[in-house]
Amino acid sequence: MMEVVETKTEFEKFPSYKDSKVDWLGDIPSKWELRRLKFLCKIKTGERNTEDKNDDGIFPFFVRSQKPERINTYSFDGEAILTAGDGAGVGKVYHYINGKFDYHQRVYKFSDFTEVLGVFLFYYIQSNFYNVATLGIAKSTVDSLRLPLIQDFEVCFPIEKSEQLAIANFLDNKTAKIDTAIAQKEKMIALLQERRQIIIQWAVTKGLDPEVEMKDSGVRWLGEIPKHWEVVRSKRLFSARKEKSKKDDIQLTASQKYGMIPQEEFMEREGRRVTQVEFNREILKHVERGDFVISMRSFQGGIEYSDYTGCISSAYIPLVPIKHVQVEYFKYLLKSDAYIQELRSTSNLVRDGQALRYENFCQVDLLIVPEEEQIEIAKYLDNQLAKMDDIISLQQQQIEKLKEYKSILINDVVTGKIKVS
Repeated sequence: MMEVVETKTEFEKFPSYKDSKVDWLGDIPSKWELRRLKFLCKIKTGERNTEDKNDDGIFPFFVRSQKPERINTYSFDGEAILTAGDGAGVGKVYHYINGKFDYHQRVYKFSDFTEVLGVFLFYYIQSNFYNVATLGIAKSTVDSLRLPLIQDFEVCFPIEKSEQLAIANFLDNKTAKIDTAIAQKEKMIALLQERRQIIIQWAVTKGLDPEVEMKDSGVRWLGEIPKHWEVVRSKRLFSARKEKSKKDDIQLTASQKYGMIPQEEFMEREGRRVTQVEFNREILKHVERGDFVISMRSFQGGIEYSDYTGCISSAYIPLVPIKHVQVEYFKYLLKSDAYIQELRSTSNLVRDGQALRYENFCQVDLLIVPEEEQIEIAKYLDNQLAKMDDIISLQQQQIEKLKEYKSILINDVVTGKIKVS
């Protein structure tokens, strides 16, 4: 890891610098040039749903060649693609295998490079365009990709193409090591999350006593269960709350990331605004603390527990525990992979994000577990998973640091803040 995560002080500086007169660039090496993008390459708008592929079947831009004989080279005459779209992210450079683009994306191609190699420009745009365009001169995300802004985007670069190539090769090497470290940590997280689900699934369906006598539940997703447990229809444990919102109800947001939380808190955590109902609040539904809420993405695991009293969109269904329910146990059961898979089997729809209804919920049988056991199982899982979650959190933090370091390294190298060749 120490080989990958170096510090800036380990790199040299250029002998002298000059003022670029560009606020976000600052000083650049004295012998480097500064040009606007429109003077370095041709920029044209791509057609929607284009299939303009090269011989490799790849939509051409700044990517490594897929041909074995050229595996360590770049196509210097390739084209770059800059896309905008809610799903794709904005201002990045992307590699689309099938050469198609979503209907809401705007595509720009760069070609016919003269003074700057494509490999250098790839890293330069990848590092700088998003921050400058969307956080600097642009007024909005959409404005960030309007052609005039792209044409006037400032690019600094070493005059010698050999130096540009050396920079690109250096970044290839360093970013590959960083990406490898990130991939290893992501693999560890995936294994831990898989193990996490196994622990949950076993505890909520088999209990904690390894010596307990088992029986066939007769239910596909449950398998064998302790003999003294009972399988029942879901509507015996939960009913659908139908109350409309009350005058003083706060608006809640259903989130798989945070659970049921106040909408204001959700916007603060996410740093973005969501649609709020200021009028016609009668269309909202009342939620009590202790309810579970079926959200629109519950087929992806979105039955959320509410620790708040408030109101929610009429598209959601609050579930009221009737009896035999310790919520801490059911918070785990209703989030288990096997249960979620069984929920998905209740619908013949294939659309991602399809809405789950109470009727679907009622089709999946649940368990009556002695309430003392429910409490014990929940406590056991709390303790076991806390340790695992700490490890996952640490790995995620390290991944973010590696990504941050990678971004800073690319930026410092392509803008001449440090010398690598």
